[in-house]
Amino acid sequence: MTTPIDDVTKIHRRYSLTLINPSSFYHSLIISIVVTTLLVVLTNIYYFNEKYDIGFGLIKVVIALLVTQYIDSRFTKNKEYSKSIHMSLFGNSLWLITIISGLIFANIFDKIISITYIIEGMFLFSSFRIGIFTTTLGLRIKKSWIVCFIQPIAMLLALLPNNLWGYIFEDITSIIYGIIFLVIATTWSILTDRAGRPYMKSTHELIQAYLSSISKNDPHEVESIIEKQSKTATVSTYQLRLYEKHNEFRLILPEIHPGPYNPIGGSNIPFLIYKNMKSSAMIMHSVSDHSLNLPSKSEVNKYLENLNENIISAAGKKCTEPVITQINRARTTGFIFDDTAILFLSLSPYGSEDFPSSIKNKLEIFAKNYNLEHILIIDCHNAMGKHISNEDENDLLESAKKNLLALTNKEKYNFEFGYANSDNMNLQTTDLGCSGIGILYLSINSKKYFVGWADSNNMENGVREKIVNKFIENGYNLLEICTSDTHYTTRSVRNKNGYYQFGATTSYANIERWYLQIAKRALMKTTNTDSCFEILQNKTKVKVMGSTIYKKYSQAVDNSIIITKIFLILSVGFFFFTMIY
Repeated sequence: MTTPIDDVTKIHRRYSLTLINPSSFYHSLIISIVVTTLLVVLTNIYYFNEKYDIGFGLIKVVIALLVTQYIDSRFTKNKEYSKSIHMSLFGNSLWLITIISGLIFANIFDKIISITYIIEGMFLFSSFRIGIFTTTLGLRIKKSWIVCFIQPIAMLLALLPNNLWGYIFEDITSIIYGIIFLVIATTWSILTDRAGRPYMKSTHELIQAYLSSISKNDPHEVESIIEKQSKTATVSTYQLRLYEKHNEFRLILPEIHPGPYNPIGGSNIPFLIYKNMKSSAMIMHSVSDHSLNLPSKSEVNKYLENLNENIISAAGKKCTEPVITQINRARTTGFIFDDTAILFLSLSPYGSEDFPSSIKNKLEIFAKNYNLEHILIIDCHNAMGKHISNEDENDLLESAKKNLLALTNKEKYNFEFGYANSDNMNLQTTDLGCSGIGILYLSINSKKYFVGWADSNNMENGVREKIVNKFIENGYNLLEICTSDTHYTTRSVRNKNGYYQFGATTSYANIERWYLQIAKRALMKTTNTDSCFEILQNKTKVKVMGSTIYKKYSQAVDNSIIITKIFLILSVGFFFFTMIY
């Protein structure tokens, strides 16, 4: 059976398909004018034998292009001009390819260069528009059939000399070819829209909602669809609260997972929790996956409203010194506060996707055998990688078990703490979320330890090691750096990941300098008095997306891709047939 993370990974691999169009509609507009210019020049030189005034013809065709681009935007679901520009670019490029192909095949097979190729290109252009109008722009099939001809016909009439207009209706061959292309496009559209049935009524509606969410930063349509298919579950949130007379800090471990993507649902949940805790907190990544995403802002608000209703499950004044165990690529750093173990799991600098819940379940059972009441397991999420291998998973388990065994034999000491963050540093970088970075300082048995944190979606491989080494050079012991796995982005990201991991756009030198500066401030926050701790537990009923959504969405996407490949092969094959015969 496919695991939820595999389904998420499969969906995410399709993300690059949304990056095909240029990043700006200005680019599309300029390129579409260039393509149109080539269209006019080639048809005049090779199809009309330069008898037609190229300059005048170009002006007419460009005017037809610009006017119909605006008209197209009035028919789109959200009246988006940018999408009509992108559609125009690709449609006109397809028309240009048809005309060039006609010239090539006419020369190869010693055929007459006929305007049949121009008319066929116009029909291909119209067929392409049926697909775009129905899948991404929100039109029904019948309406798409009407509007799909607006730009192609207008540009064709501007392109052809007036005395050739009648030939459009006389060229029966190109009309038959065109009708076949239109039927192929219509059939493809109907089948891809039904690709997610019976679970999903309309695949196209989901695509349109998704595109609206990322282009207009409007989550409402997507959240409405997802929330209807989500299920109610009880989720836990654990907190390690450190406090003394003047200071307080919380290490938060939510069972929920950030996501699914910005700006939907709980994508920015780490920052919202951070604000809820008065910016004196680190929000860690639990051993969980996207099945525990909150589907909408209303569920996020419900979760946050209940976050302060906690049960104190443990309290005290002592903890162990940290223990670090390494087995091959797997590293575990652990503490015990009273009868609660806190483990930081990492595969840095090698990395992996989210750790599977099976690790957490096995370690919870193991901890019970050693009289530990609770075990808080943190996925440090501090290096990029693929889905965790069986070898790394086994090593991670063994490393954690070895760490727990060592911790149970360690003496407990009074401790002091200090915490500082980047809130007053005004860090402006695209690879950090709204909470910035933070450092927790712990003084245990007269020894100084630091734990670093970043509100980011993972870290560039090797960044952790560079910062740790920089701390060593300055006489500091940085145990670990964790990220929140926020899915918030400050702007649209056009790469295969859909986000910038920490260190992708910020220089390593700046990151090292920032952490050292914050570490020194955290040291100054200590008051040389023994601190106390509490282990807090919260349970909240909220809707989570669950694994079924990802499985069904993944199936719908896969089915759509398969259908598209089949129809693409059919269309290309028929296209070559029309070029030859």
